[in-house]
Amino acid sequence: MSLISESLRKLSHVERMQLYALYTKPVLNTCALFADESCNYVTPQEPEAGDSVSFRFRTGRDNADRVFLCVEGQRLEMDIIKSTGRFDYYETEYVIGKKTFSWYFEIQAGDRCFYYNKKGPGRQIDHFFDFSIAPGFSSPEWAKGAVMYQIYVDRFANGDLSNDVTDREYMYINEPVWHIHDWTKFPDAMDVRNFYGGDLQGVLDHLDYLQDLGVDAIYLNPIFVSPSNHKYDIQDYDYVDPHYGKIVKDEGWPLPEWEKSNTAASKYICRVTDKENLEASNAFFISFVEEIHRRGMKVILDGVFNHCGSFNKWMDAERIYEHQPGYEKGAFVSEHSPYRHFFKFYSDNGWPYNGDYDGWWGHKTLPKLNYEESEKLTDYILEIGKKWVSPPFNVDGWRLDVAADLGQSEAFNHKFWKRFRKAVKKANPDAIILAEHYGDPSSWLKGDEWDTVMNYNAFMEPVTWFLTGMEKHSDERRPDLKGNGKAFRDAMEYHMSLFKYSSLEVAMNELSNHDHSRFLTRTNMKVGRTDTLGPQAADEDCRPGVMRSAVVMQMTWPGAPTVYYGDEAGLTGWTDPDNRRTYPWGREDWDMIHFHKEMIRIHKSRKALMRGSLKMLKNQDGYLAYARFTEEEQIVVVVSSEEEQREIRIPVWEAGVADQGKMEYLMRSTSEGWNTEKKFCPVVAGEIHITLPPLGSVVLLQNKRHVPELLTDGE
Repeated sequence: MSLISESLRKLSHVERMQLYALYTKPVLNTCALFADESCNYVTPQEPEAGDSVSFRFRTGRDNADRVFLCVEGQRLEMDIIKSTGRFDYYETEYVIGKKTFSWYFEIQAGDRCFYYNKKGPGRQIDHFFDFSIAPGFSSPEWAKGAVMYQIYVDRFANGDLSNDVTDREYMYINEPVWHIHDWTKFPDAMDVRNFYGGDLQGVLDHLDYLQDLGVDAIYLNPIFVSPSNHKYDIQDYDYVDPHYGKIVKDEGWPLPEWEKSNTAASKYICRVTDKENLEASNAFFISFVEEIHRRGMKVILDGVFNHCGSFNKWMDAERIYEHQPGYEKGAFVSEHSPYRHFFKFYSDNGWPYNGDYDGWWGHKTLPKLNYEESEKLTDYILEIGKKWVSPPFNVDGWRLDVAADLGQSEAFNHKFWKRFRKAVKKANPDAIILAEHYGDPSSWLKGDEWDTVMNYNAFMEPVTWFLTGMEKHSDERRPDLKGNGKAFRDAMEYHMSLFKYSSLEVAMNELSNHDHSRFLTRTNMKVGRTDTLGPQAADEDCRPGVMRSAVVMQMTWPGAPTVYYGDEAGLTGWTDPDNRRTYPWGREDWDMIHFHKEMIRIHKSRKALMRGSLKMLKNQDGYLAYARFTEEEQIVVVVSSEEEQREIRIPVWEAGVADQGKMEYLMRSTSEGWNTEKKFCPVVAGEIHITLPPLGSVVLLQNKRHVPELLTDGE
């Protein structure tokens, strides 16, 4: 008799049964484990202090012995509330306090213990990835999953010829400004003083187009009085630039060829300092916002509060305001200016006309605002923050330029943005506060400063690397990252973990914008800029199929998909300034427009894409498969970066798809085209087997309420 048999013989009946149960119990299926911070697993998703919050966790059916919620040093056992299909769902409640708190789950199966947080299941826990909630923090409901559209106003559409900048109207960075009469001209390598004539009337004229496209919110690059075409050098925060609004009083002349001083720019001075023009432009903007709201859309303004411009009425380094009635002397002009401490001057004996001041990154055209030494400045900017989100302007939020740079220290920066949030949210609780930020945003996303950020790290960059192997400026090529599913997953896992879920749902997910190369140009996988390769090279060897795959990801990933004007029409361009080409009216790629329109429709029509959970199903070399799902609806997305066709199997059961049945194709794109023909993919034993075309993507749907129909419908 063997030693094992002899040992078994000596056990009691109870001990034998326990041993049998231990060794016959199924191994824990870690692929079945799931929870997140969405409204599908946390209720209420955005709780207030003192609320009782329900936490849910999913395991394989009859596959776990016990599940615990581990929160604030406590270990609360969860109860099975229901069992459906392959899964058991556990739930428990916990009354939260006032402070931000974190949690994770512990799963016991036999003598083994697993943990689960944003990192997924593991035998050990990395608390960096724990789930967390800030009580009282909520992002605007309207912005969750909203489709945004970014407009660089000067390059979108010229709706009012009477407000165009004229040739030599004034000097900017030692050279005269010019009106570009050829709408199709490529931007110059030094482009800031060239104006194509786009204005708010041009946006108003094309609202039918934007509404038909499916846009929910329009984000406008700066529109306040400013001398450059980008307008990130604000001249007057209180007024819309009359070159974008209305010029009702137009006196004076452009500068003659021999004149270099803006003190003689009488036409410009009249246009931007006369209160008739300024008030008329603000009145026009009020009606502009009213019309957008009437159509059910929102408006987001660009807030440039780290620095202003050398033309600014507080500085007046160009002496635009020096002799104009109704304006105080600027800090450049007089040491006795009421704005003297709005800026940091290095020399106290340079007046009048003291140019020895602090410029952002050394740029004298961008004087850095000196908040620490002027409470008056802080109060003024807080009033500006409130003014534009309040009646009669009623805009729906701010995008904050270089928001982490504001102030001279990180401590002051956080102090300011806390005050800014209180001021703006008190004026308009539904206004979004969305910051430009590169790097870790988590210290600003604790619920008392920003709502969210422009999502570079957890969207634009990983998507770009995976599909093109290109850096977002087209300055570097990384073949090792193209098609690298593991690198994509690792990047997303890490960077998404830095967000509160309320921030993630409203994060601005862009493929392109005014600071980076156009995504369609990145698909040519060339390293270059307009001053090295020329603008025509940005149009060469582009791959619309790759662009379509990127749009599929944009419209199916958590967040607010944001289209940079013209991307949907096939616009190309290197990084700034070539990315600021004019919208190609009359030369649009209508196939790309229709594709965007269809993907936007799919995005907005599916709760799983607007608010559903996210689960990565496969991340292989060359392709990704992930799911967005609710209890009632499951969407599966597969995207390829490979040049060849591929046969793949996807475990869709992990998203809650029924073991047997069919999934409906909502979209199929290839390197050659796309279609939405109604067709079904069989589900066998919880898996689908699909043929993924070169550089292709597919979006599939199962709605559990329609499973019987799917089971009987033909191919």
